[in-house]
Amino acid sequence: MRITIRHRTSYAFDAPVFLEPHVIRLRPRADGSTRLVEFTLALDPEPVVRADNLDPEGNVITHAWFEGRCPHLTLRTQAVVDTLLANPFGFLVTEPERTLPYTYAPDLCQRLALYRRPAHAAHPAVHELALAAAAESQQDPVRFPLALAHRIRTAFGRETRPEGPPLSPEATIAAGRGACRDLAVLFMACCRAMGLAARFASGYAHSERATSTELHAWVEVFLHGGGWRGYDPSQGLAVADRHVTVAAAADPRDAAPVTGTFRGDGVTASLAAEIELDAQAS
Repeated sequence: MRITIRHRTSYAFDAPVFLEPHVIRLRPRADGSTRLVEFTLALDPEPVVRADNLDPEGNVITHAWFEGRCPHLTLRTQAVVDTLLANPFGFLVTEPERTLPYTYAPDLCQRLALYRRPAHAAHPAVHELALAAAAESQQDPVRFPLALAHRIRTAFGRETRPEGPPLSPEATIAAGRGACRDLAVLFMACCRAMGLAARFASGYAHSERATSTELHAWVEVFLHGGGWRGYDPSQGLAVADRHVTVAAAADPRDAAPVTGTFRGDGVTASLAAEIELDAQAS
């Protein structure tokens, strides 16, 4: 599927401010499931220094340094990507049969340490939810992520909250609902409670609606033989060719689309965002 993305994010200040260095994560990831055909990023004001590089987890990021006072900050991106993963289950498990709670082979444990947590570190409510999904999947670590995504999609309401960090997993459970990033963090915590390596992913998800007003969040789980596989608890499905990832990280803060601050006494900022997604069969 070929997906065209047009994204505009604008921060307006009620008085000119000094912009601190910003980190931007809006370039779609290019990997075995996605081919990046075209990408442009325009910034207003234009930074005095701009540099693209890879962060420690392999995401392409743009560093921007600004000079002088600025009344606003606007980011415009346009991307064209070909998504190639039509079948999210097209992989083979390449190890002896294992059950939950899961234990990776010794050669992977250390390499995946950033994305795992001790099972006892999970909040009791998170552990209870994870155990229910494990029972539904018959303790199968390959079936567990999809069973968990279905369970969260069915049991939790969905809300829109344009700004702010994700809620803690236990806060989302107590509320019984959450934004997509809240549900992603909850899903990630449940996977880790069952021994599975999981990381937070941000990007775009195409639906029948051509226009969206926010970025989306989901989770990638590392399965032996399948590598990092995406699961979307907001939609209750395994990620295929309708999702476009811009960043994935162990900590949601390291997958945020824009990170930065400003200096200005008593100044407040307002955020406006527009996202258009158009998809065509390729």
